[in-house]
Amino acid sequence: MIPRRKPSSRFLLLTLTILLLINLSAFVASTELDEDEEIDELLAIDEQEDEEGSADQHHHVEQQKEAEVLTKAQRIVLELNSDSSNRVISENDFVLVLGYAPWDTRSAEIMPQFAEAANKLKELGSPIVMAKLDAERYPKAASALQIRGFPTLLLFINGTSQAYTGGFTGALVVKNLLKSLIFTKKTGDPVIRVNSVAEAEKFLETYHIYVLGLFDKFEGSDYEGFVKAAISDNGIQFVEVGDHGVAKVLFPDIKLTSNFVGLVKSEAERFTTYEGVFEMDKILEFLAYNKFPLVTRLTELNSASVYSSPIKLQVMVFGRDNDFERLIEPLQQVARKLKSKDFCLGLLHGSYPPYYKSQPVPDNKNATVQVVVGKTFDELVLSSPKKILLEIFTPWCINCETTSKQVEKLAKHFKGSDSLVVARIDASANEHPKLQVADYPTLLLYPEDDKANPIKLSTKSSGKDLAATINKHLKSKVSKDEL
Repeated sequence: MIPRRKPSSRFLLLTLTILLLINLSAFVASTELDEDEEIDELLAIDEQEDEEGSADQHHHVEQQKEAEVLTKAQRIVLELNSDSSNRVISENDFVLVLGYAPWDTRSAEIMPQFAEAANKLKELGSPIVMAKLDAERYPKAASALQIRGFPTLLLFINGTSQAYTGGFTGALVVKNLLKSLIFTKKTGDPVIRVNSVAEAEKFLETYHIYVLGLFDKFEGSDYEGFVKAAISDNGIQFVEVGDHGVAKVLFPDIKLTSNFVGLVKSEAERFTTYEGVFEMDKILEFLAYNKFPLVTRLTELNSASVYSSPIKLQVMVFGRDNDFERLIEPLQQVARKLKSKDFCLGLLHGSYPPYYKSQPVPDNKNATVQVVVGKTFDELVLSSPKKILLEIFTPWCINCETTSKQVEKLAKHFKGSDSLVVARIDASANEHPKLQVADYPTLLLYPEDDKANPIKLSTKSSGKDLAATINKHLKSKVSKDEL
């Protein structure tokens, strides 16, 4: 047996070195592989971030472009004030004025559409001037233009004001304004003259709603009143004739042979004769009261003209689409009978009580601030044996939020009081005949023994000052009781 030689130290060192090199190579290869994977992942992340960044940048650029276009368009709209409003209106044939309030949400929605329309009209080379007036900042100018609500659109033609009755989107504003421009400046004359039966028949192919004027001579005060009305009205086509036979084609029910004005509509009550004096204002008033059909279907397009109508007493019928087909004839019969009286006999005689809005009755069981609605105003405010601190607010009111926070603090401060109730009511959704408030927010303190005369508190006062004022009224009651 050959004895096994003991390995030398040199051999062991060599073996160890080889093993170390092998392991090191494997480690390096593994490390390189891990690093390659990490780099690939990082590159992928970088590419994704670059793509997202590029998309965000593109979106941002698009937003900037839109903002620049809007800003440019808004600069086209003239900003009126107390000094410039009359001058702008008198110096331009066509001016559309937007009366607005900075806090009004509907005004804020319409403003970009208004600017868009102004930009488009300028591109088309239209002479129509678009202007806006901050009615809150310039109340006297707004009052002079008869701007009473927000937003209000008024179209001035040759200095004469009339409620704008078109749509509110940018496209509809442009369409209706250009239509007004064409109607008023057709061929240099505001009225189409028809000289023969053939021309009358041709006219009827185009127009179904129009105002007919029959005159022996196209001159004199009556004729001038007719022409002035034609210039001022931007919604109905005016036509003039000098021959009774031609007039019969356009208005078969005509009885007079000269100096006649009548309105023709495409509905059941087709022909309406004007019986007043031939003055512009009177003729325009006649048209305002008679231009609508006996029964009008309310739509987004005609809502502005319906609500701006001088007929303020209106019957609203709500139903499904197929209901109207069945109801249209009986409704027309009722409307025809009541037309001269404007509204239903019950309302005219005062036998029907007015309708007041109200939200559903809320649960105030654990509420620190009691919520009052139209239905509970009598019970919780007017009939309560306690003093009532009532906050009157609307959701669109900018300053109401600050006042609401003050009221909530006051409610916590007076939580232990047996003689005071803190409450609030949303005036946009609730009405009551004894609650007539025009400014929001409003704070009213109702004494327990004189609910008809609430005390108005300043909403600009600090919480400390309001608490002191309320304490003063609470103590005065205690003093009276002691006496």
